[in-house]
Amino acid sequence: MSEVRYRPDRLVATLDAILRRSGSSAEEAAIVAANLVEADARGHASHGVCQIAVYARSLELGHLQPNRHARIVRDEAPFLVVDGDVGYGQVIAREATDLAIERAKAGGACILALRNAHHIGRVGSYGEQCIDAGLIGLFFVNVVSRPLAAPHGGGRPRLGTNPICIAVPGTPGYAPFLLDFATSAIAANKCRVAASLGKEVEDGLLLDPEGQPTRDPGVMFSEPTGAILPFGGHKGYGLALACEILAGALAGGLPALPENLRSGRVVNNALAFVVNPNRVASPEWQTLTDAVLDHVADTPPAAGSGGVSIPGEPEALHRMTAIDRGIALDPDTVVALHRIGGGLGLDVKGLLEG
Repeated sequence: MSEVRYRPDRLVATLDAILRRSGSSAEEAAIVAANLVEADARGHASHGVCQIAVYARSLELGHLQPNRHARIVRDEAPFLVVDGDVGYGQVIAREATDLAIERAKAGGACILALRNAHHIGRVGSYGEQCIDAGLIGLFFVNVVSRPLAAPHGGGRPRLGTNPICIAVPGTPGYAPFLLDFATSAIAANKCRVAASLGKEVEDGLLLDPEGQPTRDPGVMFSEPTGAILPFGGHKGYGLALACEILAGALAGGLPALPENLRSGRVVNNALAFVVNPNRVASPEWQTLTDAVLDHVADTPPAAGSGGVSIPGEPEALHRMTAIDRGIALDPDTVVALHRIGGGLGLDVKGLLEG
C-alpha cells in the first residue's frame, strides 16, 4: 500500500473545522489546529494531528474546557504564576509564554509557573516564541495522565514522558538552537503506530506488565499496561523526576500521583525560565557560541552515521520535506479524523482533499 500524504494547509483546515464544531472560537481553533499540524511537520507526530482523538475524549469527559485563557495568579517580578483552567494548552501556554517574554524584556528574566493546562503539545513551539523575541527559554514540563514511564530500576510505570526544552536565539553563523525532547526512550504514540501496524519496536525501550523486557508495543495498550523505559537509564529517569518536582510539585501543585489521575485526564504543568542573554553576557556570546558549534559540527562522522547535526536542524529539514511532499498520517489517525469530523457533520474527505 502506498503512503498517503496530506497537504499541511488541508490538515489545518480539517482540524480547524473540527475544533470549531466542538465549541472553540475561531481564534482558538486556528491556534490549536496550526500547532498540531506544525508538530507533525517538524517530525513530532506524537504531539500532532493524532492528538485530536485525545482532545475529543477529554471534551466528552469534561476534562477540557474550550475558550479559556491564561489567568494570572501571581505577578511579582521576576515571578509569574499562570493558571490554565484546563483550557486548550496550545492557547494557554502560548499566552503564558508571551506574558513571560514581556516581563523578561522589561526586567531581564522571568520565572514562569504554568499550572492546570490541558495538553500543551510540542514544547518547542514555546521555545520558538522565546527565540523570536531574542530570548533564551528553558522549560520543564510534567504530564498528569495515565503513567507511561518506569523509573530506572522499576518494573511498573510511575511517570509521564515529561519533556524538557532549551531554546537559544540564532547567531550570525547558525540557526536557533532548539532542544526539545521527552525523557522517555520512545514516544507513546510511536508505540501506538507500531502496534496498529503489527510491528515490533527496538530492544531496550519497553517492559511488559511483569517488568520483563519486550519488543511488543501492544503492552502499552492492555491492562495492566507495560512501561516505557527512561532514555539513558538513570540519567533520563533523573530528568523525568526533576520535571515532576519542578513542574508538578513546585509550579503546578499537581504531580502525577494516583489521587490526581482520572480516566481520560491530561494536564500539563511547567516551570520555565525566560532570560535576555544580553543581560547575562556581552554580545560576544554569539561569537563564542558560533565557535563552539563550528567545533562540534566539524567533527568527522562516525561510521554509518549521517554526521553531526545541531539540535533544531533535523526538525527544520523534516519541515521542508513536509511542505514539499505533504504529511503522512498513520491509519488510526485518519480513521479518527473521519469518525470525529463525521460525527460533527463535516465532510472530512472534502476538507482533506480541498
